[in-house]
Amino acid sequence: MKKKILLIDVGGTHVKLMISRAKKRKFKSGPRMTPREMVSQIKPLIADWKFDCISMGFPSLVSNGRIVSEPKHLGHGWVGFNFEKALGKPVRLINDAAMQALGSYRGGRMLFLGLGTGLGSTFVWANTVLPLELGDLPYRDCAIIEDYLGRPGLERLGEKEWKREVEFAVAQLKKSLVADYVVLGGGNTKKLDSLPEGVERGHNRNAFLGGTRLWQIDPRTRRPKWRIL
Repeated sequence: MKKKILLIDVGGTHVKLMISRAKKRKFKSGPRMTPREMVSQIKPLIADWKFDCISMGFPSLVSNGRIVSEPKHLGHGWVGFNFEKALGKPVRLINDAAMQALGSYRGGRMLFLGLGTGLGSTFVWANTVLPLELGDLPYRDCAIIEDYLGRPGLERLGEKEWKREVEFAVAQLKKSLVADYVVLGGGNTKKLDSLPEGVERGHNRNAFLGGTRLWQIDPRTRRPKWRIL
């Protein structure tokens, strides 16, 4: 029987909940939100939804389904937190950019970049998902690239200069990683009027498809279809 999946997409400004592409709810997050506070806000919002399991995208380094570093843009206490116990359902946890990347993938070698509070990044190929931390790459003036392409860069540079910075950096990353195409997701992507060749606009709703794909089983091996590195 097909599982009914709840998607929890945790971001630096909002937490989005989806039980289908049409049914979605959200609430504000921010630098003070702890995991316990998040769970306390989630529970009343999903009380009337029936689901079998949960896919959660989280804005920090995730390894083997566990948060291994505290997020830059949320409160503390996330490492080691037991979401299955707190929410009462099986949970599969993945980096938030990786979840949206998984839902955006359509073959070949794809680089996903999330232009939001920070800079999310993931590389996907041949049923394999490799979450990256490209936001920490050294960039100009002894800064990191996230300081230019993320929200702080947008606020500091202004929209016109930020757009030029994005176009330059995306072209360089595509070339360096030998990607067939780049998908740009995240809330700030809508500020880009046009995209260069080989670059596509993603959509936040692709995170729901990514969350669904997390629970897919390969009928030949009876193991998860997607390998998350």
